[in-house]
Amino acid sequence: MHAARHHEIACAVIIDTRGRFLFQRRDDVAGILHPGKVGLFGGHREGDETFLECVVREIREEISYPVPPTCFQYLASFDGPDIDTGGSVRGEFFITRDIPTDALVITEGSLLIVKRNEIIEIERELTPTARFAIRAFLDQRMNRD
Repeated sequence: MHAARHHEIACAVIIDTRGRFLFQRRDDVAGILHPGKVGLFGGHREGDETFLECVVREIREEISYPVPPTCFQYLASFDGPDIDTGGSVRGEFFITRDIPTDALVITEGSLLIVKRNEIIEIERELTPTARFAIRAFLDQRMNRD
């Protein structure tokens, strides 16, 4: 039996130049976490990189588009149990905007473009981390409006 592990992740809510949300439809294959679900682009922290360095690297790897660190805004953090693995997880979530959709090449899963008013329609398909980040984003927007 494997011991429960601690994971550290960084992900981003990505908004394109038209104000739409860019999600990753995860591959529907055995052996990956949340196959076929809708998630954020991002991933696991490597070595001693910061969470910001991690999200910059992961986004560049997964959408083939370089987003500079200055274009990411901190959104929220999560530190607690990892319901998927039984271990624990620390995640930092960011927002980046004005990403040109036509310049992207998706290297993992496929691109899902969602208008803000359509998010409720895909909520059941969201991975737990995507659901957490989208709720944080929407709460932030409501508190500002």
